[in-house]
Amino acid sequence: MGRSARSVSASAPLAQLAKRIAARTARVGVIGLGYVGLPLAVEFAKQGFHVTGIDLDRRRVEGLMRARSYILDVPSEDLKKLRRANRLRATSSFDVLGAQDAIIICVPTPLRKTREPDMSFIISATNEIAKRVRRGQLIVLESTTYPGTTDEVVLVALEAKGLKVGKDFSLAFSPERIDPGNATYTTKNIPKVIGGTTPLCTKLASALYGSAIHRTIPVSSTKAAEMVKLLENTFRAVNIGLVNEMALICNRLDINVWEVIDAAKTKPFGFMPFYPGPGIGGHCIPSDPMYLAWKVRVHGFEARFIELATQINGAMPEYVVEKVGSVLNQRRKALKGSHVLLIGLAYKKDVNDLRDSPAFDVARILRERGTVVHFHDPYVPSAELNGRRQTSIPLTADRVRRMDCVVILTNHTNVDYGLLLRHAPVIVDTRNQYAGRRRSDRVVPL
Repeated sequence: MGRSARSVSASAPLAQLAKRIAARTARVGVIGLGYVGLPLAVEFAKQGFHVTGIDLDRRRVEGLMRARSYILDVPSEDLKKLRRANRLRATSSFDVLGAQDAIIICVPTPLRKTREPDMSFIISATNEIAKRVRRGQLIVLESTTYPGTTDEVVLVALEAKGLKVGKDFSLAFSPERIDPGNATYTTKNIPKVIGGTTPLCTKLASALYGSAIHRTIPVSSTKAAEMVKLLENTFRAVNIGLVNEMALICNRLDINVWEVIDAAKTKPFGFMPFYPGPGIGGHCIPSDPMYLAWKVRVHGFEARFIELATQINGAMPEYVVEKVGSVLNQRRKALKGSHVLLIGLAYKKDVNDLRDSPAFDVARILRERGTVVHFHDPYVPSAELNGRRQTSIPLTADRVRRMDCVVILTNHTNVDYGLLLRHAPVIVDTRNQYAGRRRSDRVVPL
C-alpha cells in the first residue's frame, strides 16, 4: 500500500469525519435500496448511525418508511425497530446527499445487449453526488464493475468540482458480497474488502465499515478491490462452466455426473465441488466475468476462459429443452402441444430473486417450440413469462398428472417433491433433487 494508512495525517475536514465515524455520529447515505443497499443500511443503523436510503423506486421508499421489508434477508421487525429509533429513513430525493458524511453507492450495473457494461446507473448516481459534494465526505462505490471505474469515472467527476481526493474528500471501492438467502453468511459477517484512492481513503472507509462489519480487508487500491470481486465470480463462472461441460460429456458417455462429483469430492485436497444446472443466474455470476472480458478486450487481450465458460453456461437452457424433448419422444409425444411444468423460476433455491434466471430462457425456448409452459414457485406468486403475466399454479395430484413433463429448475426446500414423484408422468431433474434414482425410473437427471 506504500505508506501505512495509520501514518497518514488527515486534513481538518477528514479528521473531523474520522471522529464522527468513531463516535458513530456520522450520517450515512445509501444510494440504492435493493439486495445490497437495504441490508447494508440496516447494519449501519443497528450500530447507531443515522442512515438515509435514496432510491428512485417509490415502492421501496414507501416500504422502508412503513417498515415493510421487500427483501427476504431483512426482517420487517428490524425495520420497525430502526424506524422507531429514528435511525433509518428513505427518500427519492438526492437533495439529502449534501448533509451526509458518508455516501455509499449500491446501484445496479447490468450488461447491455452488446455484452458491454451499462454504466448509466453509476454515472447518474455520481453526477448527483458531484452536484452536492463537500469537504469532509467519504464516498464509497459498491456496485460491481470493471477495474478502473472508481478512479476513471467517480473520481474524475468529483474532482471536477475543485476538491482534492485525500485532502478534501475520501473515495474508496468496496465490493458487495451479498449471497441472497444465505442465513449463515450475511452482510455483517462477510469480510469487507476495501481499496481507497489514497491510504487515508482506505483508512477512513475501513473505519466506517469496521464499525458495522466483523472484519475488513484493506487492499492497495480501488483497482485491486474492483478486481477482487471479478476474480471471485469469474472463478465461480468458469468452474460452473467446466462442470456443466462435464455433465454434457457424462450424458454422452452414459455416466451419472452427480455420482462422479460426489465421489471426486471425497478427495481431501486439490478438488472443490461445483454442480451443473440449467444455466447460471443472479446479478453477479452471469455479468461480472463479462465486465472483465470487456475491459481487457479494450487493452487487446482476449479472456478465452471467460468467453468459453460464458458460451457453455449460456447453452445449458437449450440443452435442458433438448432433454425434455428426448424424454417426451420416448413417450411418443412431441414438444409442440405438450404441457410442461417448470418447478422454480428464481435463479437459486429459497429466494424470490429472478434476476437473469435461466428458467426464463428454458421457458422461452419451450414456448418457441410450441410447448404450453406452466410454473410453480413458492416464492414467486406471478411473473412475466413469455410475454404475458402468469401465476404460480398450486401443486395438486390432479394438476401434476395432467402435465406431460415436470422440469425441476430450482430446488426450493418447500416444494412437495414426493407428490411430484407420485403423480408426474416424467421428471427432468436438473438439480439432482432425486439423488440416487436410476435413469430407468421416471426421474431423468441432467
